[in-house]
Amino acid sequence: MPWLPEVFTAPVMEQILDKRRLDALLAVPYFDGLLAGDPDPLVESFADEPEVYVPVRGRVKGVAPFRAFVTETNAWLRQHNATVEDVEHVILDRHGFEEVILHLDSEDGAVRLPVAIVADRRLDGRIDELRVYFSNEPLTGRHANRPPVLQPDPGLDVPEVVAAYLRAVAAGDVDAIVAAFEPDGCVRESGSGRHVHRGPDGLRAFYGWLLSSGGMSLEACALVDDGRVCALEHVVRWGTGLPPQAAVAVFVRGESGRLAAVRVYDDTDPPLRPDA
Repeated sequence: MPWLPEVFTAPVMEQILDKRRLDALLAVPYFDGLLAGDPDPLVESFADEPEVYVPVRGRVKGVAPFRAFVTETNAWLRQHNATVEDVEHVILDRHGFEEVILHLDSEDGAVRLPVAIVADRRLDGRIDELRVYFSNEPLTGRHANRPPVLQPDPGLDVPEVVAAYLRAVAAGDVDAIVAAFEPDGCVRESGSGRHVHRGPDGLRAFYGWLLSSGGMSLEACALVDDGRVCALEHVVRWGTGLPPQAAVAVFVRGESGRLAAVRVYDDTDPPLRPDA
């Protein structure tokens, strides 16, 4: 997900398949396509003109801007000796998403950058639009303000356990949040992905700190759900004086139907507590 394998040359596909130790791919992963270095198959993977939403850079639309984006991103990935660790991917008829951790070299040492990519697709597999999510904190040491890229959809049919989580977060109800998780459930913060909070005590400590100044509204915009794991794109509204921001969260259901894991991709600083 998301690039079409049939539009790549045979030698490039052979390299990608060899690297992944596979005989075939339904779709070429996002960073595999960028690292291949040829914009042509990426352009051909779109149904119409390319359209990608990227943190900080914003919307990249049109063939020429997209080609420049691919060339610049390829050079940046190679400059930082990027390697890709797969986390999750889901491919459905009209939508898909993938999660990876980019491992990068920097002047300050190794960097882990969790990234989520969501695709809107046609029935033939070609892409309507891509939306990329990550936090800038691992790269720059600070968060960036990213405006929403989608409109909230109040009628979106969200799985009940996810809806319960959203209600609890909005209310700042830490007990209800913990109750939405499996006993060994965990949440991974945005940022480097190193901070994972597991089990009732870990979850209670994390959400108690996160929501110490009040609840956080996560307004659902779009959902990709295969019945086991789902990616919910949303708008974060939090506290006073903080602008709304774009985000996506991945929810993994456990055997009981409660949440086994939540992985967050946003770029939001918690608001200051009233006594701060």
